[in-house]
Amino acid sequence: MGIFKGIFKARDKPKDTLGGSRYNFFFGSTSSGKPVNEHTAMQMTAVYSCVRILSETLAGLPLHVYRYNDSGGKEKYLKHPLYKLLHDEPNPEMTSFAFRETLMSHLLLWGNAYAQIIRNARGEVIALYPLMPNKMTVDRDSKGRLFYLYSRTSEDTPTLGDDSQVYLTPSEVLHIPGLGFDGLIGYSPIAMAKNAVGLAIATEEYGAKFFANGAAPGGVLEHPGTIKDPQKVKDSWNAAYQGSQNAHRVAVLEEGMKYQPIGISPEQAQFLETRKFQINEIARIFRVPPHMLADLEKSSFSNIEQQSLEFVKYTLDPWVVRWEQSMCRALLTESEKPTVFIKFNVDGLLRGDYVSRMNGYATARQNGWMSANDIRELENLDRIPAELGGDLYLINGAMTKLQDAGAFANSTRLEETE
Repeated sequence: MGIFKGIFKARDKPKDTLGGSRYNFFFGSTSSGKPVNEHTAMQMTAVYSCVRILSETLAGLPLHVYRYNDSGGKEKYLKHPLYKLLHDEPNPEMTSFAFRETLMSHLLLWGNAYAQIIRNARGEVIALYPLMPNKMTVDRDSKGRLFYLYSRTSEDTPTLGDDSQVYLTPSEVLHIPGLGFDGLIGYSPIAMAKNAVGLAIATEEYGAKFFANGAAPGGVLEHPGTIKDPQKVKDSWNAAYQGSQNAHRVAVLEEGMKYQPIGISPEQAQFLETRKFQINEIARIFRVPPHMLADLEKSSFSNIEQQSLEFVKYTLDPWVVRWEQSMCRALLTESEKPTVFIKFNVDGLLRGDYVSRMNGYATARQNGWMSANDIRELENLDRIPAELGGDLYLINGAMTKLQDAGAFANSTRLEETE
């Protein structure tokens, strides 16, 4: 251990990457003056849409446990204890969809997703319960070993016990980290881009206050003399003319008073352009195509399908790999890892239209690398019995090797000469 002592000491307590109260270092005030955290960010429609799109998409993907068979292929491992947990219900209180949706939303907002692993006496996983990332602290002990410290409240699952601070070992936690600097803890996309989110919040609040003020900019009431009670005049004016419900009312000014607007109109402040840009800015944070946020300005029938394919390849696939590798690392035993694996099925998101699929199946069928049952399984159709040829692999009989075609031509000429 002497050679590793310096390494563990350097990484003993990585600053500003831990959970709990220290994690709030990234949040707080922004350049726009608006506080940004997970809850205020989710009030932005663009942030809510991005989190919902990614969470629901990943939660809706088929998730299976596979094993390698003796023939070198793979097959679903239906009898494995993890299969029912991951595919159907990870605990008696949640479906697999709700569980994965919850953890994915944690991953997108906090940069980390945690779940408590419940095992039986044989070490098999029998349940998974989500844990709140803002209550979790990840640290190392004096010997450099990782541990998880969870601050329990009355709202948490009773599987954590009654202590306010729960100590968990790595074997008791499914941890899916996002992008981070130390390989252990992920950073929150919201925290990293808090100024962009804060500007979006400020822009939305500006628009709301503008319409709350009767869709008119602020101004000053000028009086030629001295007003004994200016607050009373101000309150009287606001009561009569402030608010959208009082818009377009006729104002009556007495004693030579004049109204001088001093605010900047939304057009001058480029209000609409700023709001539109911030939607694209937030979409850029989560790498979600703008057309999925109902921004179709730069989308068309010719490119929207390609954008959807890019969403699967460049946005969803990295998250899928994070999930798969984290689950295999934490949930499978060392003896199972060489032959058993966990995998999402994204083929459904890559499916083309009906005509394109049928043409592709026809090519695969005629060239002998797909059988009728292979195709029917992808289309969720019943299998054709083997005795009726459902598992046969066929090839086009007109195709032959070039050298055989030449031999056939030579034999034909020889017969003609004879």
